[in-house]
Formats: sequence, C-alpha cells, structure tokens
Amino acid sequence: MGAYVLRRLALIVPTLFGILLLNFVLVQFMPGGPIEQVIARLDSDASATDRITGGGSEAPSAGASSEYRGAQGLPPEFIAELERQFGFDKPPVERFLLMLGNYLTFDFGESYFRSISVVDLVIEKMPVSISLGLWSTLLAYLISIPLGIRKAVRDGTRFDTATSGIIIVAYAIPGFLFAVLLLVLFAGGSYWQIFPLRGLTSDNWAELSPGGKILDYLWHIALPVTASTIASFATLTLLTKNSFLDEIRKQYVMTARAKGLSEGRVLYGHVFRNAMLIVIAGFPAVFIGVFFGGSLIIETIFSLDGLGRLAYESAIQRDYPVVFGTLYVFGLLGLVVHLISDMTYVWVDPRIDFESREV
Repeated sequence: MGAYVLRRLALIVPTLFGILLLNFVLVQFMPGGPIEQVIARLDSDASATDRITGGGSEAPSAGASSEYRGAQGLPPEFIAELERQFGFDKPPVERFLLMLGNYLTFDFGESYFRSISVVDLVIEKMPVSISLGLWSTLLAYLISIPLGIRKAVRDGTRFDTATSGIIIVAYAIPGFLFAVLLLVLFAGGSYWQIFPLRGLTSDNWAELSPGGKILDYLWHIALPVTASTIASFATLTLLTKNSFLDEIRKQYVMTARAKGLSEGRVLYGHVFRNAMLIVIAGFPAVFIGVFFGGSLIIETIFSLDGLGRLAYESAIQRDYPVVFGTLYVFGLLGLVVHLISDMTYVWVDPRIDFESREV
C-alpha cells in the first residue's frame, strides 16, 4: 500500500500541471481580461460623474480638458502601467512558468481587485465551505447508509415503499428550490423567523460561552446544510440499497445462512464490506460536489461568503490570481480525497491489493 500511495502522490504534480495548463490556455482566448475590467469600471465611473455634473449633456470642445481622464479615453502610458502591474507585459509562457514556480511554494499572489493575498482570501472564505461540505457529506452518509441497509433488508415492504416515495420526491426537488423553500418557511420569509439568514455566527459570538458558541454555530448552519444534503442523501440511499440487494442475493450469503450464522453476522460481517465499496467510490464526487459545485448556489441563497461564491465572482471579474488559486486548491483537494477514498477501500475490504495495480 505504501508504494501505491507514493505513486499516487507523485501523480498529483503532473495532474495539477495539466489542470492549470488547460485553464491557462483557455484564459488567453477569453475576452474581457482584467485590464478591460478596469477600463470598464473607469468608464462607468466617468459616465456617472458626467450625469451628476451635467457634463454628458453637451459634447466637450476640442480644447476642453476633463479632470477624469476615463471619460476621454485612457492614455497609453496608463494602459502600459496596468499591464506591468498585472504581469501582462511578459509573454504567456513566461507568465505560466512564473505562476507554476510560485504555486509550488503555495504563493498564489495577490488579488487584482481586493488588495489582499489569495492565500488570506481563501483562508477567510474556507470556514463557510468547510462547514457546508463536511457537515453535508457527513450527514448524508450517516442517514443514507443505515436507511439504505434497512430498505435492502425490508425490500418490498411498506417501509421500503413509503421511504422510496419520500426519497424520490426529495431527489426531484432541485437543491436551490429546496433552499428557497427553507428560507421562506423558517428564515423570516412569509412564515417563521426561527433561523438566521446570513453568516456562520452571530455578532455577539465572541461573548458567548463555549456551549453557546457551539449552539450558535449549529443554529446558523442548520438550513444551509439541510439544503445541501437533500440531493446527495437521496442518491446515496438508493445506491446503498441497490448495492446491498445485489450482494444479499449472491451465493456466498446463502451459504453463510446455511451454516447457521445470524442475520446480523451475515449482513455486517460479510455483505457490508462488499456492498460498501461502491458507496465509498462515490465519496470524492459527493464531497467535492457539495464542497464547491453545490456550495455556490447555497452560499448565494443564504448570503454566505465561501469559496464557491468567491471563485464565481472572481471568474466574472477576471481576477485571475484568485481564479487559479482556488482552482489549484480544489484540484489538490479533489486528488487527495480520491487517494483517501482508495485507502478506505483497503480498510473496508483488506482483500483489495493496490500494490499489484498499475496507476
């Protein structure tokens, strides 16, 4: 197992290189870079100034001079200075190699528009995304696995039929729609003001006792985590049930029962480790999906400032250091989680041998 882990760790570097290279090449062909964003903001501010002062009602004379140069076009010297500040005065290959060298030491540079380093920005937003991703994934597995096993054991009964109906309805409801429903019902929409609308903690969190801090934190994340869990909960429950049903019908289970083993021993001593492999295989996708993809919608609806929202806003603003910094973090996190998933395979079923497998 040790040699396999080392091979996988060695593959992380070229994989991240490929991810960054592909996205860097795509960025070169995207219109509206950071310089264009700055010019657009200056032009917008200049137009607003003209409307306030009335300067836009009459065309300026040839000899007139405006205090705000954005209204007349920016001088080439200013554009050149912007290119130097953003690093666009260098060829793309040199910029990419410099970025790789910095990323090896986790130096992601500074945001173009926020005057803060990307590392500090990611650390600032990380608690929200960790709260959503970790608790949603944990809650989904804690509910789905026991429920899926119970449904497999009682396949075809009223319990199985009733829970299947609930699961299908939960799966059919889009996550964002369920989040809006929770918001309307329990966060001061049209009905009850039970849960807070924004943030992970209250304003007086520092003044609370340790137990009060925990309760306040759980109070704030209750609705976002519930909304994030609903879709993955339904998928995992059905996956667990079908996996256990497939194993229960195999010959070795009939043999174990014929030997007089108890149903619990058969189910958890033999079936469990085989059936759980496919469930564990889906863990990286579930975790990363909730951590990043699902968090964008949930963060927006519940006014949470996390990594999903940060990455989206940075892409819209063409804030490339933040875009590539978050891309690097999510790519590295996904690869590490996938490796942990493989290691969990061996823990669940020691018969699996990754040493003899080609990476």
